[in-house]
This record gives sequence, C-alpha cells and structure tokens, in this order.
Amino acid sequence: MHTITYLTNISFGLGASDTLTDILRELGVSRPLVISDHGIKAAGLLDRPGFAFLKAAPVFLDVPTNPTESAVAAGLELYRQGGCDGVVAIGGGSPIDLAKGVALLATHDGELERYAAILGGVARITSAVAPLVAIPTTAGTGSEVGRAALITLDDGRKLGFISPFLIPRRAVCDPALTMGLPPALTASTGLDALSHCIETYLSPRYNPPAEAIATDGFKRIWKALPVAYADGANAEARTELMMGALEGGMTFQKGLGAVHALSHALGGLKEAKLHHGTLNAILMPTVLRWNVEVEAVAKKVSHLESLAGLEGTTLADALDDLNRRLRITPRLSELGVTRQVIDWVCERALADHSHPTNPRPLTKQDYAAILESVF
Repeated sequence: MHTITYLTNISFGLGASDTLTDILRELGVSRPLVISDHGIKAAGLLDRPGFAFLKAAPVFLDVPTNPTESAVAAGLELYRQGGCDGVVAIGGGSPIDLAKGVALLATHDGELERYAAILGGVARITSAVAPLVAIPTTAGTGSEVGRAALITLDDGRKLGFISPFLIPRRAVCDPALTMGLPPALTASTGLDALSHCIETYLSPRYNPPAEAIATDGFKRIWKALPVAYADGANAEARTELMMGALEGGMTFQKGLGAVHALSHALGGLKEAKLHHGTLNAILMPTVLRWNVEVEAVAKKVSHLESLAGLEGTTLADALDDLNRRLRITPRLSELGVTRQVIDWVCERALADHSHPTNPRPLTKQDYAAILESVF
C-alpha cells in the first residue's frame, strides 16, 4: 500500500481498504454513517473483513443512479437519528456524491440549493463539513478526490456543489474492490475517467501540474481499460485503471468542458436513467471534433495521439472505435432520450459549471448540433 498526499490523504493499493478502522480513529470518527448502494451490498463488498466494524453502524443504501436532493434528505435523517459524527462512502460516484451532500447539510443550515456553485454557494461552504472517507469501488468518477458533488434537485436541475471542503478527508483506493465489476460497468466507468483526463488537459486554464497528471492518467487508462474489460481479474490492469481514474479526479481543479456540461444536463432528465460515464463516452468523440478546430487544442490532441500510439487515425476516431470495442452505444436515442428535450438540455448545459472551461466557446445552437449528431 502507498500513501499519497495530494489534495487529500490517499491510501492506494491492493488491500488498502483494510486500513479503514485506523483511518476513522485518526479522524476522530466513532459513529460513522455508511453510504453505499444495494448493488455493492449484494456483491458482498460490505462484508469484507476490513469493514467488519461497520456492521454496528447505520447504513444508507437507497442511492439513485444520479444522486437526488430527496435521497440526501433521507440520508441526513439517518445520520441525525444515529447520532453520527462522520460519513463513510463505499461505492461509485453516486454514493460518494450523495455522501458529500449529507456531510455538507449535517453541519450547514438551509436548503441544499443554497450551496450550489452557480447560485453563489461556493463561498457558503465552510470547513465545518462533517468528516468523509471515500472508498471507490469503480475506477471512474474520481469523486474520492474531487471537490464537487453533482446532485439533482427536486425540481429537476442537476447542479454542482463545489468547494475544497467537499474533498473527502481521506480516500481509500483499493483495486481489489473493483475485481468483480462487470465488463459493461468497467467500460462505462473507465471511459468516464478517460473523459476527465482528456477534458481537463484541454481546458484553457493554466495549470501545468494538473496537465502532467492528466496525461499520465490518460496513458494508463488507454492501455489498461481494454485489458480490464476483457479480464476483470487482472490485478495489474485494475490497479493501473484505478490510478488513472484517481489522476483524472486530481485534475478537476483545471475544469472540464462541453462533454460534462451536456452529460450533467442529460443526467437531470427524469424520464431516463442515464449512466454518466456512458453519456461522456458517447459525447467525447463529437465534442473533440468541435474543439480541435482551436489551434491550441489541436496541438494538445496531437500529443495525446502520440501517447496513445495512434498512427493514421485521429483521437476522435480512435475513441469511436474504443466505444465500439467496449460495446458502448453510439446513439442517445437508444438510451431513451428524445429530441423533445434538446432545448431543455442545451439551456442547462450553458448554465453548467463545466461550460466556461470548454476550450472553444459554444452557443446553444452549437450544443444542439452536437446532440443531433449523436442521436
């Protein structure tokens, strides 16, 4: 196991999850609320020897695919009923983001909306956020080291809650927890992580250290994802994939772009349950073709193509091919999305916190054209 200090303290390596008891003791947490989901419980991950002490803790499992305000309220009620003094999130990005919402409202008054980034909430979030330990069971979202949580409010808006105080106090990244992940989920979460590395690298914000981390994560994921997809028990591939996903999360400080602006908006649709990673995978090649028209982006994309060992093809085309090999549908319509929502989605993409850091300024009409191309 290795200890990494970057944004937060990260325990990384096979068996890292066995240190959870010591970590909670160090943080002074004696009564944690455990937030996970029914799939994680059914897979037996909560029964691991390192999690034995959690059997006496209250457990919240009703986590939606896209975390909601009502689920945060339900988790918060259990937190208060249990007299909890911290949160442990075990799962993918949804449990971790939901846990951030609970940890926030456990110590901050008012409605959740008050703390949304686009509504001036960043300055309202203080260091009083309850201690949170994040243990990812997928190699995808990077939420375990991210400063943001994406939560859909009761009125349908999917908003970002952003603050350095929302970064979990500790991240525990154990590739062993991803060994049983099905191929389809390995693909969608891995492509989510890949999109983080690509979008943050292409963001126009000046942050060379973050760019170096993003390109390293890109290399690792590009090589390891097909291997982990084909052989989920390959420890080396799982470790590389988890490190790449972690690095993608480390670079969020640089900002994302149009892929995430659109996927955040699409994720707020009540009529369809859309996986965030799948949406990013579908959108990434098309958005890349739009952004590469910017000279600075073209140079960076050329560098990524070199890192991926691509010859005679573009990164966008290679991503299309990777999606096909990993059986990602190329069409939103196959996921139940209809053209009637395009206007609604575009409006919300323009208001999303990822929109300003897309390297090419995009209009509502541009977003509509991007969506049309992947219907």
